[in-house]
Amino acid sequence: MRAASEMNGTGGNVVVAMSGGVDSSVSAALLKEQGYQVTGVSLQLYDPIPKEAGCRIKTCCSLDDVMDAARVAKKLGIPFEVIDMRAEFKQVVIDYFIAEYAAGRTPNPCIRCNELIKFDLLLQKANAMGADMLATGHYARIARDNNGNGRLMTGCDPAKDQSYFLFTLSRKQLRHLLFPVGELEKSHVRRLAADYHLPVAQKHESQEICFIPDNDYVRFLESNGVARKPGEIVTDDGTVVGRHSGLHRYTVGQRKGLGIAWRHPLHVRALNSVKNQLVVGGRDELDTASLTVGGATWNVFPDLSEFRATCRIRYRHTPSPCRVVVLDENRFSVVFDTPQYAVTPGQAAVLYDGEYVLGGGWIE
Repeated sequence: MRAASEMNGTGGNVVVAMSGGVDSSVSAALLKEQGYQVTGVSLQLYDPIPKEAGCRIKTCCSLDDVMDAARVAKKLGIPFEVIDMRAEFKQVVIDYFIAEYAAGRTPNPCIRCNELIKFDLLLQKANAMGADMLATGHYARIARDNNGNGRLMTGCDPAKDQSYFLFTLSRKQLRHLLFPVGELEKSHVRRLAADYHLPVAQKHESQEICFIPDNDYVRFLESNGVARKPGEIVTDDGTVVGRHSGLHRYTVGQRKGLGIAWRHPLHVRALNSVKNQLVVGGRDELDTASLTVGGATWNVFPDLSEFRATCRIRYRHTPSPCRVVVLDENRFSVVFDTPQYAVTPGQAAVLYDGEYVLGGGWIE
């Protein structure tokens, strides 16, 4: 198989998901330059946050971003439209986010959005618009064989690789996707944006959750029905060492803000939603040797019930060598060569074979 950015100048029709940022804007410019018939599309995913609310302006998926995308499309001379997906986004991303926190898990809404909004609903929309392909500004690559079948690979820039967020992509979906900046480094993308004279060339990017004002997820959850239910803070042996103010206010690995005076620093080890207890322990107690994953998606279903791989348990996590045991099509377990810090239920565990994504799922 060959790894390629797929910019072969075929002249086909392609819809580019334009977020208003540098990466998707450059993707559109590159594809147009290569001879594709490009249409830009932005998604309206949530209601704008009123400026009078005093919240800091987002740089991802906001109304300002849609306007930036429109400006880029005008500069490139390509058609542009906005698709309203607020109802769908609320149902499959926002409601999921709230329910996961209420259940004592820490969700990843970006993966959920990619899976069910961008690469499902939007891909269907692109097809209905007569497009051969859908392109985004993700830093990832697709290796294709001579029949067009694809395998997901990491992006060439290790500091920007976003393959972790894309593990749910199926082989069928990959046949219809393009990641034009996947073989480029971020600095190169910035230079290209300047060369194309794009109005977003110097625009900052956001690492925050797009639909939460000021990234204050606690206030967001409590204003959306998650009750503040105080309970006990306990050690692993059941010793009560304090009181918490609601499990949704804490995350695994957290040390500050616990309000506990103890003989050594305590960190959050687990959120026990059944007993409404916050479990804490020393730093060395947060190292985990193994985990179990559910809701698995396989880019390539393994031939063996046990195999070697590397595993990421969060976006910025360095893939760690491990042994994988396939339990069934939907579940697998991971045994790390070296225990890993702060394994968090609700987050994704993604498996790699070198640069290739094998699959992933959700930590139980």
